[in-house]
Amino acid sequence: MTTPQPIAGPTVAAEADTRVVTVVGATGHLGGYIVEALIKRGVHVRAMVRATSNRTSLRALGVTDFVVGDLNDAASLQSAMGAEPRAAAVIASAAGFSAHSAKTKADNSKADTEGYRNLIDATKAAGVPRFILISILGCDRAPNVPHFSQKFEAETHLKAIGQPYLSLRAGAFIDRSRDIVPENIAKGVFPDIMPGAPMALLYARDLARYAAIAALDLPASAMKGSVDIGSEIPGTGEKVAAAFTKVLGRPIRAKPVFPAWLTPLLPLVTLFAPRLRDQLIVMRWVRQGGYVSREPHEQKALFGEAPTVEETVARYARDKGLVR
Repeated sequence: MTTPQPIAGPTVAAEADTRVVTVVGATGHLGGYIVEALIKRGVHVRAMVRATSNRTSLRALGVTDFVVGDLNDAASLQSAMGAEPRAAAVIASAAGFSAHSAKTKADNSKADTEGYRNLIDATKAAGVPRFILISILGCDRAPNVPHFSQKFEAETHLKAIGQPYLSLRAGAFIDRSRDIVPENIAKGVFPDIMPGAPMALLYARDLARYAAIAALDLPASAMKGSVDIGSEIPGTGEKVAAAFTKVLGRPIRAKPVFPAWLTPLLPLVTLFAPRLRDQLIVMRWVRQGGYVSREPHEQKALFGEAPTVEETVARYARDKGLVR
């Protein structure tokens, strides 16, 4: 059984850090991990939430500082970013292209385009010295892919207005807010969404640590562009299943989420579900091999050696209680 290795980065601070970091998207799956990673470092976390957001989980983590803001309300963002004491960094993981937005019938494209421009402008006006954007691997190469292209627009705007920033272009997450992996692993299978497609694998907790390091430790000279984030080498569903087999000490096989006969029918299904149409476009692009880091040396330079697929799976399995 492989022993999970800690990801590169500083150890937990022994004393409280007086710096303030504002987390946008704090109530989300990744946002919660980012808050947790920052609190472990001893910094003061300021969570930007909507007026109607449930703050229970954030309070349980120890968050006491909340500012209300909406990506589609520029005035609210100006107030949130201008809160005192002024934040040393903003980490933005909010996304219009999400299950939450679908449930609330939010305008996904508006939040991810106009909304992010509003947020970036408010951050710049407030004089916050660094903006850490959670972006998407390959977003600069996917002009017609929903959400991917919108993240690149945010990167472009950050550069255009001269806001110091670092964009973490994240690869494919092994875990999601609705994580179906553990229940499938219990049955001896890994759910393979896109069989055969190589993808830079990522565990959300690892990305959260990278975001904390970017906000707190990297030099100001690093706040000038983007960096691809993912596993040392791309992982297919078969490779991930093999990693689970080795980590758990029992056979795990990759099983396609969509049966072969259904794949040709997916375009018809999207006629009745516009949101699925966007996801189908994303899936087609990923199958073409676009979800692979082209510059892995940059991740190594900023955060140390990228984890292997097996190390990523090992950390995930440990945290989910899958390792006996």
